[in-house]
This record gives sequence, C-alpha cells and structure tokens, in this order.
Amino acid sequence: MFVTAGCCTMRLFICPILAGLLFLSFPAHAQELSPKKEYAATLLALTDALLARQAPDGAGADAGGIWCAHCNVWHTRAAEAVYPFTVAAAITGNLRYAKAAQRAADWLFRQQQANGSWKETPEEWTGTTTDQLLMLLLSYEKLQPQLSAVQQQQWRTAMDKAAAYLYQVMTPEFASINYVATTTATLAKAGQLLHRPAYTQKARQLARRTIAKMDEDGFLNGEGGRSHGNKMGVDLGYDMEMSLWGLGLYARLTADTLVNAFVKKALQNHLYFIYPDGSLDGSWGIRSNKWTGYGSATSDGCQVLFSLYADEDPRYVTAGLRNLHFLRTNITGGLVGYGPQHAVLFDTPPCIYPTFAKAKNLALAYALETKDTRSAAPIPADSSSWMKVFPTLDLALVRTQQFMATITAYRYKDPAGAKGKYMFRPDGGAISHLWAAGHGFMSASSPTIYTRPEPMSFPEAPGVLPLTPRIEYTDSTGYFTNLFEFDGRLSAAEKGPGRYAVTVSGELKDKYWLTGGVGYRLDYLFTDSALQKTVTVTFHDAWPVVHVIEPLVQYAGMTFKQQDDHTILIRAGEKQWALKILQGHGRWVAGKEAARYWTPYPALKAWPLELEITPGPQAITASVTYSLQVLNTQADKKND
Repeated sequence: MFVTAGCCTMRLFICPILAGLLFLSFPAHAQELSPKKEYAATLLALTDALLARQAPDGAGADAGGIWCAHCNVWHTRAAEAVYPFTVAAAITGNLRYAKAAQRAADWLFRQQQANGSWKETPEEWTGTTTDQLLMLLLSYEKLQPQLSAVQQQQWRTAMDKAAAYLYQVMTPEFASINYVATTTATLAKAGQLLHRPAYTQKARQLARRTIAKMDEDGFLNGEGGRSHGNKMGVDLGYDMEMSLWGLGLYARLTADTLVNAFVKKALQNHLYFIYPDGSLDGSWGIRSNKWTGYGSATSDGCQVLFSLYADEDPRYVTAGLRNLHFLRTNITGGLVGYGPQHAVLFDTPPCIYPTFAKAKNLALAYALETKDTRSAAPIPADSSSWMKVFPTLDLALVRTQQFMATITAYRYKDPAGAKGKYMFRPDGGAISHLWAAGHGFMSASSPTIYTRPEPMSFPEAPGVLPLTPRIEYTDSTGYFTNLFEFDGRLSAAEKGPGRYAVTVSGELKDKYWLTGGVGYRLDYLFTDSALQKTVTVTFHDAWPVVHVIEPLVQYAGMTFKQQDDHTILIRAGEKQWALKILQGHGRWVAGKEAARYWTPYPALKAWPLELEITPGPQAITASVTYSLQVLNTQADKKND
C-alpha cells in the first residue's frame, strides 16, 4: 500500500498485529466500540469532580462558582461546566446535575460585564466569551422546559448581550484563530436560538476568513503573534481540540458545504498525529508549551471533532477513544493533570482548567455521537511501517515496528522574536516525540527555556532543563543549540522496506536566532528494531566542545545501567534497549544535573544521557553515531 505525503510518496505496510498496543487491538473480526458509553463514563467522573468544587446555594455571591484550589480563584471559564452538568443530567436523570447547571449559569450571569463579555479571571482577556456563550446556548436548549419565564428571560438577555459583543469584536485581528473558529459555531447557534440573522451572517464571514488561513495540507495558521495586525503560526493541539470542531459544528448548523469540505480534508492529515497509545502529538506546534501528551492543558479536546465526523470514517471513533483512554491515565485525585507523571511531580492539585475543558469536550462528543456502537478501524499509527512528510510544516512522522517519532524543523518565526511566547518550542530537527512499542513515551519535548507567559496557566518550575534531545554548547558569547534553529533544512527518503531516513541541517543558534560559528547535521535512520542517529558538527568560525543531550523519559521502576563508556542498558519491565555509540569519539555521561530534568508540560521527568564532541587540531567536522536498539526480550519472543 502507498500513502502520499505532500510531495513525497512512501510505502505503507499494514501489520496484522500491532506489537505493544496498549488499549485497542484489531482482531480479524471487526471489534465493536461503545463511544457514547465511554464518553459518558469519563464525563460523569469529571463532572462529579467539578460538582464537588461548586459553591452551594447558600454561599452568597459565590454560589454556583467552581473553586480552583490551585489558583485560589473562581475561574469564570469554569462556568462552562454548565453544559457538562446539563448533559450529565440528561444521561442520568439526576436532578442534582440540572441544579448544578442552573447554579453555574446564575453565577456566570453575575460576572457578565456591561458590554456583554466575560473576563477570563484572573486575567483581563475577554475572547473566551465565545466559549462561555456556546455552552450557555447549548445548555439552554435542554434546560428551557425546566426554567421559569423569568429565568428564561434572564438567560436570553445574557446570551444576547454576549453574542452582540462577539458580533462587534471578533475577528482574526482581535484574537488567535481558535477563538475565531469557535465563534463561527457560537454565533451560528446564537443566530438560530435568538432569531438574529445578523449573527449567522457574521458566523459565515468568520468561517470563510478562517479557512482562508489553512495551508495546502489543511493546517490552520493564526495562533502566533501579530504582524501588521494579522497572525500566522500553526498549533496542532489547538487545531484538533478547538478550531476544527468549531468550524465543523458551524458547518453542520448552517449546512455550509464549503467549510465542511475544508475541515474534512484537514482532518485526514491531522489523524496521523494520534499516536498508537492515544497521545495527541502537540509536541512541535507554537503552543507546545502547554502540551500535556493528551492534548493541550487549556484547549477542549479532540473527541468532539471525531464525533462530528464519525460517520465519515470509522477510524475517527478509534482515534477519539484511543485518546480518551490515554487521557484517563492523566487523571489524578479526580482532576485532569498536566501530563502522565503529574502525581509524581506535584504534591498539590492541578488547576481545574484541563478538567472542565475536557468535560465540555466529552459532553459535546456524547451529544453529537449518533450511535451506541460502532465498528473499530485501525488508525494510521497502528500500521507499522510508514513515513509521512508535511512540506508546509517541514515536519516528518515515522512509524516502524518498534518506534514512532516526530522530527520537527517547523520554520515559523514570531514577529516578537525571543520576547514572544512562541519561540521556545522545539525545532532544528529535534525528535519532539518518541514512542516505543510496549512502553510509551521514550522521549518528549518541553520548552527550550521555561517561561510563564500566562502565570495562571504555567506552574512555577525554576531551573528546569528541556527534555528535548538536542545539540548544544556554551561559550563566552552565550548558549547555542539546534533547538533555536528555525531555518533548518529537512529532507526524507525511504531506504528500503522498513528503513526510513530523515536529515536536518542548520546552524547552532542562540535565542535571538544568531549563529555562533558551528553548523550541524542530524541524520536519522529508523529500522524495525532501532533508531540510529548521526550528529555531525562543522566548526567554521568557532571551536567549542559540543554536547549531545539525550534525556529519556524516566518512569517508576526503569533502570539505566552503564555497561561501559559506549553503552547504556535501559530496562522497563520486560522491555530492554541498548543506547550504544557505534562510531566516533565520545563516551556517555549519565545523570548529569538529573534533578533539573523535569517539566510541568507535559508532566514528565527524564534521565539525561550526554556525550561530548571535541574539535581536533585544525578540525573542520566531527561526528558521532549512536543507536537506540530494542533488545530481543522474552515479551518480543512471544510476539514473534
């Protein structure tokens, strides 16, 4: 089988048995899935956690608010739980959820500004009014029969004021594109429910402006900083968990076939970024500083998107449920954490943002899913031998029997430069996400420099070092790394059955994108059982000692044994790997500054492995080749 990848065509082999698949397998007969039941189960669990944090009727002005112990704030956006409460009431018939929905709405009405907006407390931003209004509109449809005439008028007045505000202010110049995309659905629904044709017309205008910002591979620009008033930049997490479902819901509400066609085409490519374990690969986008593994910490979720288009392609229900299963592994103390190891890294509860965001997504997914059962179908990541290159992103995905990886050379450069919040993402040909069969995360990206551009959303983490594999050096002029190379040159080729090569070259740069005098080239070779990496550096105007850093995600019980200067043996349960230097001068240094190798997003810790490249006398280039080799474990023998 062949799959077209932009301008590249790679052979795709469908493996009948996926080694190491954690959650869903696909036997010869079609497997039946129960998406509504699955969505409802997690929705009710998250809704109960939110309900436990809601102030009761006797709490005065706070009644109906949902308290965030992490932030010590009544987040106005937490009132978007009005819709999860409403759907929970419909699922269970339990009136306590309907009462909770009404309390949340009453509290939100009291927070509304005179211009109809809501501030995103504790911040001043009002673009999130679109999220709150959409949840009110959808809830009102279901709750209206239970509301008195006075209550109905209160709801309609508040919703109309909010819709009028969005009608006046929402444009791509006002907000990042995910807000614009969501507003297409919000105003379309408001136009129908409030009988305001002008809102529907504005929704259509915004939808067409939004799809005009999609590139030819279906990735949506508009998440970055402003340049002459407009925004560019792609973030896959916000695409899948916000923008695409907003456009898709708008298209369904208005029967806009043009917008629907754009979303359907985009979804075909976005599907590749659901990994075998269900993780959503937001590791490389411009908002990757909020990547959690299951998605983004403050965006909604991908289940609503996959439910919207479940009738189009059976793979979508598999993708939605696979990601849901991964999400469940990130729930700690009833709340959704910041990543797989949240409970290990934090001794305080997480902010409630991920919990109410994922709850509203699951409520939407439940409501939009039309069937109780569906047949499963394998997603692209279940096939064990392929490579897909996205030319518009300068990014490659590679899948072999034992690994799946994302290699990013995404070239977006923010107008704000190093002062902006979008330029500490991984780049320069780094592997930003590496999954190992039967194990999970082997390596992952985190911000090259951890900052807190939105203090509410970013926990304090002083002194942390990036988890992203990298090349780096420091001299008297500063710190230089491939992660700050945003003009890298990426190429890819199939080298034979199950053998895929990716090459990225560029310059080691500082955070201002200035070169220091050392070039580099990364050559990756993926085979069925190994990932081989060759690092070549060129000393053209500087001759420092260059360090190659390979942080490996460290789970409980994992061991890293240094067999000799050239070999590290890694064990996790029955899985074993050898990290071995194959060519070039160098030796592994293990555990240097290990305490600093953790990150809030995604909540993971890693064990650092490091080697040095020292320039010889009159050296022009120096290189080292090493591999991560799967050892033939007893578990692998059983699968043979």
